[in-house]
Amino acid sequence: AHTREYVEAVLNGTLSEFQIRKIGFPYSEALVKRSLATVGGALAAAEEALRSGISGNLAGGTHHAFADSGEGYCVFNDLAVVTKYLLTIEKVRRVAIVDLDVHQGNGNAAILGGRDDVFIFSMHGAKNYPFRKPPSTIDIDLPDGTGDKDYLAILKDYLPKVFAFKPDMVLYQAGVDPLKEDALGRLSLTHEGLQERDRLVLKECRKHGIPVSLALGGGYAKPIDLTVEAHIGTYKAVREVF
Repeated sequence: AHTREYVEAVLNGTLSEFQIRKIGFPYSEALVKRSLATVGGALAAAEEALRSGISGNLAGGTHHAFADSGEGYCVFNDLAVVTKYLLTIEKVRRVAIVDLDVHQGNGNAAILGGRDDVFIFSMHGAKNYPFRKPPSTIDIDLPDGTGDKDYLAILKDYLPKVFAFKPDMVLYQAGVDPLKEDALGRLSLTHEGLQERDRLVLKECRKHGIPVSLALGGGYAKPIDLTVEAHIGTYKAVREVF
């Protein structure tokens, strides 16, 4: 998923100032450890999902990292790494990424776009970062202020297209930044709307008998308690469905 040169630059501390600015975090050993742990957690969660049907990583969803660079607070792209790993070792034949973070997964699209064994579905803010959006399999651009009713109706319409692909594995980027109170989201979902979003995705996975692994994704509400509550809501939905 990433070039050897980029990985070595991250590990050895030889990223350029420009590369570090694109990532958005100052470089440190702690950042490297966190980035490696995020990918490790995603791989472990995916393996557990294949065994038990459901799992999640309380980090990750770093969908803005490209093969040769980081961006948007993302160093390594855990979703792309997991997808390529599972396909390479032939644990699965087809992977679907359901990306419901408010920001389009430009790194996912750049690394995995065009493959016939990967389906990327992204619902995101039309006018939000990233401003150049490489094409996913399906991209849904939502206007500012989209609320629960319209959001959930669109999701219900499009989820069947994801499962028509007949994936062997679903990676669910469950970002909570569509929340109305989110500082960067520009959408207007409630906590109840986000939890219903999660239920819809999880119920479809369970109905079709497809393992699903969750990634935490974004969340920037103030106070931070609102973001924490929304992430907890995702795992409440997991308990309800599974």
